[in-house]
Amino acid sequence: MTATAQTAETTTTYTVEGRLLEVCTCAAICPCWVGLDPDGGTCEGTVAWQIDHGTVQGVDVSDRAIAVVVHIPGNVLAGGWKAIVYVDDRCTPEQQDALLNVFTGQLGGAVADLAALIGEVAAVERARFTFDVEGGAGTLRIGDAVHAELTPFQGATGQPTTLSDTVFSTIPGSPAYPGTATVYRRAGRLLGRPDVDISGKNAVQGAFRFSA
Repeated sequence: MTATAQTAETTTTYTVEGRLLEVCTCAAICPCWVGLDPDGGTCEGTVAWQIDHGTVQGVDVSDRAIAVVVHIPGNVLAGGWKAIVYVDDRCTPEQQDALLNVFTGQLGGAVADLAALIGEVAAVERARFTFDVEGGAGTLRIGDAVHAELTPFQGATGQPTTLSDTVFSTIPGSPAYPGTATVYRRAGRLLGRPDVDISGKNAVQGAFRFSA
């Protein structure tokens, strides 16, 4: 092993990679991704990351998921979000702490810029996740709090429509695939918000790799 490789190994706090599913109450394509105000002035969103492979400060977090259910009170970049954090109920205490440290921004990296937009974490809950993507269609369930079915847009070539170089992203540094959710149901009780039960609104899928 070279000295350079040794340095990289000792200075990397975490590396996580996997897939994203996101849904919200905005019309597709969500204006938040280009820095515009959400439709209706506020946004009720759910963002879930499935870690296919990952290590955080020596803790293996592969095949685990974490999500935030958020109320965004205005422009997405202005921050002040109110959030409930959901952690995969298969996590050990060490895995849960590791994921929370990454996705609340405590360990830095690109994901910390996203976490900084959250002004209040109202609760941290454990829940059973269903996170599937097959043939471009995604299914997300988080306990009895969230159910979403996602379908990407397709371009003229038959390939998925791609968003890249946007001013806002839930997977910084990676392209995203916008679409719609045929189902988006979300309980609002822990956020003090009304329940969501809509169809045909914004959905986003993608892959990510975060490290610091």
